[in-house]
Amino acid sequence: MTASEDVAAALPVAAFTDAMSRLVSGLAVITARHAGVRPCGLLVSSICSYSVDPPSVLVVVDHASRCREPLVHSAEFGVHVLGSAQERTARTFASRGADKFADLVWAWDGAVPRLCAAPIYLRCTTSAVFDHGDHTVLIGEVTRAEVKEAEPLVFYRRLFDWRLRGNGVRQL
Repeated sequence: MTASEDVAAALPVAAFTDAMSRLVSGLAVITARHAGVRPCGLLVSSICSYSVDPPSVLVVVDHASRCREPLVHSAEFGVHVLGSAQERTARTFASRGADKFADLVWAWDGAVPRLCAAPIYLRCTTSAVFDHGDHTVLIGEVTRAEVKEAEPLVFYRRLFDWRLRGNGVRQL
């Protein structure tokens, strides 16, 4: 066993997840085409900018996600950063519901399912995929970016109902 494996084995999972829950993050829905026909999507909080040249994002997907396989095998995927008005959308894509797209306005953008109400939409070409632990890391080069003004939906301490307002954070 290496030194890092010794540390990881000794670190209680509950302490780690509690510590990470205190990291404020945005929420995004990641979408792809499933089986060449149907849209699939999931909610992630593990997303960040990865590179400016070329413009790229890094997204992390749990191995247990039903959308993982379609994402891993897709040449393209969509990133939809949610605004405060999309809390219901966040809850839908965090669930294990059968048809998460049923009550949403969405359209195909080529092979990528696009959520029309999301204030930020990034269409990405998959440039790297690798597994680490119980998750898969996807790196996507952004080929299209659309941004509308909106207050962000913020994930903090396992809650979706935080809002950024003015000069600070407050919970509604």
